[in-house]
Amino acid sequence: MKVGFIGTGSMGGLLIDAFLSSGALAPGEVLAANRSQDRLLQLQKRHPGISICSNGETAAKSDILFICVKPLQFKQLTDEIATYLRSDQIVVSITSPVQLYHLESALPSKIAKVIPSITHCVNSGTSLCIFGSRLHNKDRLLLLQLLSFIGVPEEIPESHTRIASDFSSCGPAFLSYFLERWIEAAVESTGIDEALISRLAGEMLLGTGKLLTEGSFTPQELQERVAVRGGITAEALNHLRSSLEGVFERLITTTHGKYDEDVEKLDELFGHHSGIAQSPLDR
Repeated sequence: MKVGFIGTGSMGGLLIDAFLSSGALAPGEVLAANRSQDRLLQLQKRHPGISICSNGETAAKSDILFICVKPLQFKQLTDEIATYLRSDQIVVSITSPVQLYHLESALPSKIAKVIPSITHCVNSGTSLCIFGSRLHNKDRLLLLQLLSFIGVPEEIPESHTRIASDFSSCGPAFLSYFLERWIEAAVESTGIDEALISRLAGEMLLGTGKLLTEGSFTPQELQERVAVRGGITAEALNHLRSSLEGVFERLITTTHGKYDEDVEKLDELFGHHSGIAQSPLDR
């Protein structure tokens, strides 16, 4: 099986690294194309045996083709590669605002959307899977099996792409920001070694994730278990509740607003008068 990647930047390169390091793919099965030749040469140096190709060659030779470019670059790219693709190939977008109907109207292939996560670097986290109408069950199973090497694939409806991505894909950045500010305050207030407190925070986050995924705890149950009534944790939780009032609602409004804006721009580029991916916030 040949798996191609057009776009080997931050997330495209991460996927290639993860698939190869996990054993999901061998270097000889990977085709890569990118606007920057230097980036491709660095990738080939890291993984001897992968094939560096043009966009058209990558499209033509791939059984599964991952498109890993920015949203507004999709139309130009699909125009370029459409004639190289066949109906038996699977084309996967990793860009959330690009809708299935955009690609199914522009390409002859089977279409899927997969939203990966930086956590795949350590073979963890969830990859969100949205499958187009042309995929057969064997195609779904093929993609799910491939993605299972680098994390936990989860099939979702396309209407939930944005809110699910807030957690699986954006979540590491949001939680890292929270920890960064907390660590900065701890170092400034107490003088504790930053490397030490950062390790403690990382291990805490890892253990908390396991409690939520393997320990049958809900977030509320975890709070109740740790925060003894009248104790230090309970007092601090009360402070957090009042300080963060409305923050998460505004966060969701912000991510959905940017997503809807990008979908509208893509609708214009692909010649669609109105999108079907209406935000739940607008219903």
